[in-house]
Amino acid sequence: MPQQRSPLAEPGTGGDAEVIARSRHDPEAFAVLFTRHAPALKRYVVRRLGLEAAEDIVAETFTAAFRQRGTYDLTRADARPWLYGIATNLIGRHRRSEITLYRALSRTGADPVVEPFTDRVEGRVAAGEVRGRLAAALAALPAGHRDALLLVAWGEFSYEDAARSLGVAVGTVRSRVFRAREKLRRALGDADPTATSEEYGHG
Repeated sequence: MPQQRSPLAEPGTGGDAEVIARSRHDPEAFAVLFTRHAPALKRYVVRRLGLEAAEDIVAETFTAAFRQRGTYDLTRADARPWLYGIATNLIGRHRRSEITLYRALSRTGADPVVEPFTDRVEGRVAAGEVRGRLAAALAALPAGHRDALLLVAWGEFSYEDAARSLGVAVGTVRSRVFRAREKLRRALGDADPTATSEEYGHG
């Protein structure tokens, strides 16, 4: 039996909550969570802090999650809000680096961070200008507003999941995202490159 693994310990089988439950008495099963979520989480952190810090943040996130797995709410099938919440707290320790990155991008316009969103406003202004202005606008946002906005826009979270990640009310997330987007629209001439396709038409 030591050679055999539970199907929950294999990628693609069982929800996140099931994998976490399994990992409480079979620690190796927790690796499934890493396989499922680390790549997307790394892309998210790279956009916020750059490549250099991303690997450390992701490693720290999963180390902390592993240690806290005994307290995970198993009624939550999707562990992403929990994992991104941990990552957001860790990103908070690098707040100065994040602002420095955005300010550098606002000057150069060369941008791996905001590149995915510039095509949504093409035709309004040159892509390089959009990148620079978006980076500058992100740098100017209050930290809590930026966290909420980027979980929704870059993490592709619902408001409910973003609220769970940040440990705040859904209404707080809605308010922060609304205010953040108002500031971005002003900076970008009414364009909103952080809006998801699902949100177009919903105000």
